[in-house]
Amino acid sequence: MYKERLENVLKEMEIRNMPQLIVSDPMTIFYLTGKMIEPGERLAALVLKENREHVAVINKLFPIPASDLGMPVVKVDDIDEGKGIGVLADQLNHDEIIAVDKHWAAEFLLGLMKKVGKEVSHFALSSEITDDVRAIKSEDEKQKMREVSRDNDTAVGKLADLVPEKLTELAMTEKLATIYKELGNSGFSFDPIVAYGANGADPHHMNDDSIVTAGDSIIIDIGGMKNGYCSDMTRTFFYKEVSDKSREVYETVLEANKRAIEKVKPGVTFAEIDAAARDYITEKGYGEYFTHRTGHFIGMECHEAGDVSGANHTKAKVGNIFSIEPGIYVPGEVGVRIEDLVIVTEDGCENLNHYPKELTILG
Repeated sequence: MYKERLENVLKEMEIRNMPQLIVSDPMTIFYLTGKMIEPGERLAALVLKENREHVAVINKLFPIPASDLGMPVVKVDDIDEGKGIGVLADQLNHDEIIAVDKHWAAEFLLGLMKKVGKEVSHFALSSEITDDVRAIKSEDEKQKMREVSRDNDTAVGKLADLVPEKLTELAMTEKLATIYKELGNSGFSFDPIVAYGANGADPHHMNDDSIVTAGDSIIIDIGGMKNGYCSDMTRTFFYKEVSDKSREVYETVLEANKRAIEKVKPGVTFAEIDAAARDYITEKGYGEYFTHRTGHFIGMECHEAGDVSGANHTKAKVGNIFSIEPGIYVPGEVGVRIEDLVIVTEDGCENLNHYPKELTILG
């Protein structure tokens, strides 16, 4: 599996004429090797080369043998020049373009630039390659995403069943941790959101001691982790009753969600998918209240590189997995978001979430 992933990166390097890449993002190193290294302020990087003479440059603090990484390992020390940046520079061809990771600490990048003695134009982003490779999920990855998303459907249902108990938002979060544990999930893929009433008008509301009251919308935006992959979905309910305006808002978001999903297929740009949702919400008079992009990519991390937005004119490819999550947020009144994860297939998409989306009144 890891050899295949590395070969995919090498193919992209050749296509883009990038002879050498520095990969320092811990999750990408894990994706390519199966070894998770959290270096903190220390140096840990893979130097990938088109000629396949790869090498890992890693601080001595991390006792990782070459056999674990599938390439030679060069150890550096805290007291080495630039925390080891001089050693890393020795592994590179200074006359060729050097691609560096977008997440690399400035002290390492600036130290390397000084050591190599080249202008900024001599450097490029390695993440443009590794992100694109990670964005095409394998069959194994797709299956893991199906499994963790199936658990999330169950978790949403269990939380919805608790609403009549009138627990605080924070208490609901505590219950969710237990639910995920019972489902075999290792924890949250992000800080869950349970937002009652006007709290839901803040898309990234921080859960508090609020208690649901009649007429409130209830946004439940949650995700778990299982087998190294993330789930993420949102459902919005109402408690006891729903006003005419809240019903209109809900039905608008639901239709926008459906239109965007129907738009998904290979070759369609992410800007076009975003527009399918956004244009409908604008048409219904709520455009100013849809304040975020329509979706984000997901996999080993909840938010991976790539999004569904008006600024992204990249075309969807088979194997991409991302969210479709339009929302309307009317300050002081109501918030509604409906989110599904989809996999791009040969002729459309597969929806990973099956929990019902029709307007539901609880309690």
